[in-house]
Amino acid sequence: MFTATALAIPIVRSAGSYRTARADESPGTVQTPSGPLTPLDRDFVKRVRLAGLWEIPAGRMAVVKGGTPEVRTAGQHLIDGHTELDRAVLDTARTLGLGVPDEPSAQQKAWLKQLDDAQGPEFDRLFANIVRNAHGQVFAVVAQVRAGTQNSTVRDLATAANSTVLDHMTVLEETGLVKFGDLSGPPAGTSSPSSVPSPGQGSGPVTQR
Repeated sequence: MFTATALAIPIVRSAGSYRTARADESPGTVQTPSGPLTPLDRDFVKRVRLAGLWEIPAGRMAVVKGGTPEVRTAGQHLIDGHTELDRAVLDTARTLGLGVPDEPSAQQKAWLKQLDDAQGPEFDRLFANIVRNAHGQVFAVVAQVRAGTQNSTVRDLATAANSTVLDHMTVLEETGLVKFGDLSGPPAGTSSPSSVPSPGQGSGPVTQR
């Protein structure tokens, strides 16, 4: 199965358990050498990590299974952009003493399975809409963090993420397959990344967790 193969290829694992108290163990804002680190900042770092953990495998699928040059190009952009961004988020996590996920969320795994099961034009449609919807959700969080964080390390990551996510949204839209009327609105607050609904409700087995 393609998904099993894609997920078996390690992206980069985090350094494991930290021996000192981690910044993400604190319920509120903590002080770091690069400035205050808020719960939203910590949530953002984890969201960026989670994005790469499922979008790189999704991009690999698109490169192999995509039925149009535009879909295959979008897939390659996901691979390239999130590979670079993943290095940056791991550096950020180490600098700030944050633990980050090592595997996609249950929702993201469900998206990957849905893509793995699809073929031909159905794959292209699902790929463009599921991934574009997810990018639209995280883009709102990136903008909020970039505008408001007082932590320079998080700000640098948000700047890089902003460019990457915007590029990916653009190439996905250039497939001509995105149904804008089905896209979800900005997420409320700082809810878990796994709570992002899938596009086109009723079009497949993906459901909210």
